[in-house]
Amino acid sequence: MGATLVGSVEEMSLVYLDHAASTPMRPTAVEAMLPYLSEQFANPSGSHRFARASRRAIDEARDQVAEVLGVAPGEVVFTSCGTESDNTVLAGVGGAAVCSAAEHHAVLHPVEHRGDGRIVATDAAGHVDLDRLAEACDDSVGVVSVMAVNNEVGTVTDLAAVAAVVREHAPRAVLHTDAVQAPCWLDLRSVAPLVDAMSFSAHKFGGPKGVGVLTVRRDVDVAPLIVGGGQERERRSGTHNVAGITALAAALVETDRERPAELVRIGALRDRLVDRLTGALDGVVETVPRERKVAGSAHVCIAGVENEALLFLLDEADVCASAASACASGAMEPSHVLAAMGVDRELALGALRMTLGHTTTAADVDRAAEVVVDAVEHLRARGAAS
Repeated sequence: MGATLVGSVEEMSLVYLDHAASTPMRPTAVEAMLPYLSEQFANPSGSHRFARASRRAIDEARDQVAEVLGVAPGEVVFTSCGTESDNTVLAGVGGAAVCSAAEHHAVLHPVEHRGDGRIVATDAAGHVDLDRLAEACDDSVGVVSVMAVNNEVGTVTDLAAVAAVVREHAPRAVLHTDAVQAPCWLDLRSVAPLVDAMSFSAHKFGGPKGVGVLTVRRDVDVAPLIVGGGQERERRSGTHNVAGITALAAALVETDRERPAELVRIGALRDRLVDRLTGALDGVVETVPRERKVAGSAHVCIAGVENEALLFLLDEADVCASAASACASGAMEPSHVLAAMGVDRELALGALRMTLGHTTTAADVDRAAEVVVDAVEHLRARGAAS
């Protein structure tokens, strides 16, 4: 039951429900990268045939990625991660920057640090407020960034509606979407025509950490964040991570192929998990309605508990999940996403993010539900006795 992780002392059987943070690598991705970690080690920027073999691998990967993402191969830029991809657009486009208040910090912090940054409110489900977005957009805006799928609560953005507002009120702006959480759940071929740039990270869909993608339309000018060797048509310098790039492409192709069936399978498992929690416990609130979020998101807020203590008990029971809050200076604070959505502070302190993915089984969700119910009842009883 669950994923088996090999440790230095013993093997632990875990229920892994933290796919939004990172996914287990797909065997096809591991297989794709192994040759470039051993005998095929040449630098693809070289001129000899050994180097050309590495360069062909990158070219083939670029073609595969472009097909899945619905862009031209020349619009694909390989990066080190989603954060770099996001930062490249936000730093590489002049003019004012606009984003929603529920963005990942890889977008939110660069916008906040700009003197011309504008943060737009969201509704209770985490969707950017379109009226406020229209107010924030004008001829001075150079870039607008709104994520495709929220990394905490799973909300799916209506990018067509966002694009309509931006094109009307800031027609010269570059429209970017952080699509890091999207490949497992959305057909990106329908997203690409709506925006000018998209960001991705391989480890969110079964690839390795340390490699990502930025797509940029041919007619869009984005200054490079990293300069030096002139790789990626001078859009991102640095020696290519050949092993990572080939593995990214393999994982993305498999994710795309399996998506239709996985949406049904994982959606049913997510519903089973949340229904068991809401059926067994009072005060469990689904943060976002199921029809407005991705199939793999089982984000809930649980009244009467703090998620720091809850996650400790889950970890003790070999259930891996996460919370939408951070501990700073010894005080628990709700996540910025839940704050933007207007979730009550006390309820937000009981936020629990359980995210399912390609390795999740029915046994996993049944075990997780059992452990969460027991842990919540224990914490509530302890709180009532104190």
